[in-house]
Order: sequence, then structure tokens, then C-alpha cells
Amino acid sequence: MIVKQIYTSCLSHGAYFIASDGEAAVIDPLRDISDYIKLAKETNTKIKYIFETHFHADFISGHLTLAKATGALIVYGPKAEPKFEAIIANDNQVFKLGEVSLTVMHTPGHTLESSSYLLKDKFGNENSIFTGDTFFLGDVGIPDVAQRYMGFSKEELAGILYDSVNNKIKPLSDQILIYPGHGAGSACGKNMMKETVDTLSNQKKVNYSINGSVSREIFIKELTDDLPEPPAYFPSNVKLNIEGYKDIDYILTRSLNSLGVKDFKSLSKNDEIVILDVRNQDIFSQGFIPGSIFVGLNGQFAPWVGSVLKNIYTKILLVCENGKEKETITRLSRIGFDNVVGYLDGGFELWKKSNEEIDIIESVLANDLNELMNSDIKLIDVRAKSEREKGFLKESFNIPLNIIHSKVKKLDKSERYYIHCAGGYRSMIACSILKSIGFDSLFNIKGGFAEIRKSELQIV
Repeated sequence: MIVKQIYTSCLSHGAYFIASDGEAAVIDPLRDISDYIKLAKETNTKIKYIFETHFHADFISGHLTLAKATGALIVYGPKAEPKFEAIIANDNQVFKLGEVSLTVMHTPGHTLESSSYLLKDKFGNENSIFTGDTFFLGDVGIPDVAQRYMGFSKEELAGILYDSVNNKIKPLSDQILIYPGHGAGSACGKNMMKETVDTLSNQKKVNYSINGSVSREIFIKELTDDLPEPPAYFPSNVKLNIEGYKDIDYILTRSLNSLGVKDFKSLSKNDEIVILDVRNQDIFSQGFIPGSIFVGLNGQFAPWVGSVLKNIYTKILLVCENGKEKETITRLSRIGFDNVVGYLDGGFELWKKSNEEIDIIESVLANDLNELMNSDIKLIDVRAKSEREKGFLKESFNIPLNIIHSKVKKLDKSERYYIHCAGGYRSMIACSILKSIGFDSLFNIKGGFAEIRKSELQIV
């Protein structure tokens, strides 16, 4: 028996490949399916099943493309209503895979159709469970916003989730492994651990949902208090996962259009098109095409693109390092952003050599702020509220990056703003957004709060 986790850090997402005696299954695949096809060849197995834990909101699943490529059957748990052919399994239904088996466990709460899959070895012993977004390491999935519009309140869903994890998952063998759908950084939970696999016995010690430290009522309150608003692109992803989508090969063929400076410049004048620059933040700050939005490939690229651009139908012009075009389009397509118009052939260097107009974002060091504090400067902290609670500069005010668009009206374009996040990635995104709408006096605090902690600045 083979169990392999395919973890994609950008999305904090875990997909799984399970193989036994010539047969294989994939759980929650991404839209680009090459890794799963490669594993099947390496293990000399045929992919028999594609198990989906629920209708995902944070990425486009590869279930349809993988099924078409392999002939595998798509399986959902109870309550799922996809618009394509799939097996809608019953609770406790067993699927044989070579010498092992996977048992469907309906575990609603994150969504109504959410299901986990219990893997048993050839002797019938419980080996591991794949919990999707129902149960995370150190946490549970938050009630999905789409379900809240179907007549269920977040409190009702939280109660259902408590029952699922305590009545279905907690009674399993202590030594089984927990394989969650996401790790730390995902918007599908609140306080996930950095680890991506753990034993159920350890989770019974550290996970508040099953360690007996809270009652059902307190669990509901803790889970639903201060629930973050989901990114605007989530409902669109759910719709595509339910109804279907184009294969990624088609998207790549349509999107890999190299553009010279003249054509790129002409297209960029269209107000419906966004210039997306995906280079490193330090390189971006030293020179970029005016009006560009920065979201670097070196960070949590796809989720931040989704949060910043919001609409998956946004038309995009890319500025990449040479050779990064295909990777960028692939990573955008993972969250349904399929409308790349083209990329600047030769990248920013070609733009610069063509003597076209460029813009910059100035950076300052944390130590430089000491001298500036005596003057009336404006400090913006774009970290999340939970990060800020662990320490912040007294003089700063908080505008989390994911809501910066809604707070712009409260800012004054005549002021000088000094912006920081934890390490410098999100603050550069924020600077690029503000620059694109006419804020000129912007300064990025290089190294973010990590460097501020090392300075002599007073932290509250």
C-alpha cells in the first residue's frame, strides 16, 4: 500500500495518491493533473477512483480532467449534487482499491456534503483518514459561506460540524493518521498547525474540537466568533467545481500569447484589463509599469491574486521573469482565473530598454523609522487582526490587505504613508494597489514586522 501526500504550499493544499495492487485513487486533485498521472506510471497502477471531500471554494479541482484522462470514477459523499456524472455514495459505503479499502464517512458542517474517507489496510485495520476541510490539524473547517445562503446559519453549521468530528472522527483508532485538506495559511480555517500530517491520538490532546476542553455550545461560539469574510472569488470556484470547467491545457494554449511592447501598451489602456506583475517584491519596487498590481510568485500567489482581483473573469496582462509564463498561468488557473490575455515578451527589462515610463516604490528600513516618528507620519499595518494581536506599533493603524479596497476612501492621497506587513510581501501588494489608484507618497517598510521587532521601536 502506498499513501502519498502532494502538498501545494501556495494554496496550503493537500491532495492524496493511494495505491494498492495495481489500482490507485486520488483525493481532492488540483486542476493540473500531471503529478497524479506521473505517480500512476511510477507505481504501475491504474487510477480507479477520484474522491472529492466536498465542493471546494478555494481552488478548482482536477476531478473532471483527471477522470477524462484516466477513465476513473468520480465519487462524492451524501448530499452532493454535481452537474456531471459521479457516484454519490452512501454513508459508510466501502470502495475496494486493490487489497485495501476506503470507507465514506459523511462529516457535514464545513459544507453539507462534506465527507471524509477512512483507509483500511488489507487486514481491515484502520490506517488513516482523509478529512478534507472538516477536520484540520489543531483546528476544524469554518462553516462555508455558500451554505449559509441555503437556509443554514453559521451557528447551525458549526453545531453540525461539532457532531461530525466528535461522533465520527474522535471514536476512531488513536494511532490512525490524519491527512487534512489544508494546512496553515488556508482561508478555510482559523488557526491550523504548520504540520500536514499527525496522529489522531495527538489531535485528541491539542485540537479543541475533540479534546474535551469545550462544550458544544462553547465550540459553536469560538468557531463562529470573528469569522473572516471569505475571498470574493470563492463562490465562483464552487460554481465551477459543481458545473464544470475547461481543461488546463486549453487555458494554457489560449493564454500563452507573447506580446511586444507596442501591443502590450495598447492592450493595457483598456480599463477592463489588469497588469499583474509577479516578480519578487524587491525587484518590483525598483521599477515597474505604471498601474501594475504586484502579487509575487514567491508568496501565497494564487490566494492573494483572488483576494485582490476578486473577479475570476478579470482580464490579465502578465509581467513575469522569462520562463515563468506557463507556471504563472497554471497557478492562476488553479483558482479559476482563466482570462490571461498575454504576457510581455522579454519582461520588464524590454519595457525599460524601450524607454517607456516606469514607476517605483521607495523602501525604508525599520531603524529609519526612529527618526521619522517625531514627525506626523502615517503607519499602516496590513497584517490580519490575529497577527496584530501578538504585537504592533502603537502609532500604526490596521487595514488588513484583504479589505484594503473597502478602506481606501478613509485615506488621504496628500498624506505620506509607511506600510508594513509581517515580512514585506503583502505590504508591497498594498503599495501597488494604492499606487495604481493615485497614491504617490508611499513607503514600504522593508522586512516588515520581523525587522521592526529587531529595532528600537516601541511595540505594544
